[in-house]
Amino acid sequence: MGMIDKLMGAVFGSGNKALVETIEVFRENSEAGAERDAERAKAALEQFASEFARTQKGGFDRFMDGLNRVPRPAMALGTLGLFAAAMIDPAWFSSRMQGLALVPEPLWWLLGAIVSFYFGARHQVKGQEFQRSLAQTLAVAQAAAPRPEPGDDTNAALRDWKGSDGV
Repeated sequence: MGMIDKLMGAVFGSGNKALVETIEVFRENSEAGAERDAERAKAALEQFASEFARTQKGGFDRFMDGLNRVPRPAMALGTLGLFAAAMIDPAWFSSRMQGLALVPEPLWWLLGAIVSFYFGARHQVKGQEFQRSLAQTLAVAQAAAPRPEPGDDTNAALRDWKGSDGV
């Protein structure tokens, strides 16, 4: 037993700390890895929270946002309503569809253009708002990030190499 202890002490050093440090060269410390993962997840959640934090909007802006959310559900529910109407009263539905068939083609083109411009403009506005929020987040993150002083002293490996016989 004494010889094994001496051999292990020579290889790994005496004490548990040396053995732990030797093992951690080959395998990550699970507890430290979990702590790093938790910190990384916490930082990501904080970043998301700051990106999607709402700014205070006035009553008119909230009303218009609500009003802008009406057309898409109304069109989807209206289409489902047409299917229901066709099954409930086919004669009524048929007379309404005959009326739609009499609408001139240029009017259909105009309706298509209006709907396309409405949804296209809304898509563009939302995309620009998203880009603006990203730019603001990046500006805040860059302002909060520590800036290293110019020079080679910011690189620890280079500083150690200069201190050795490398230069």
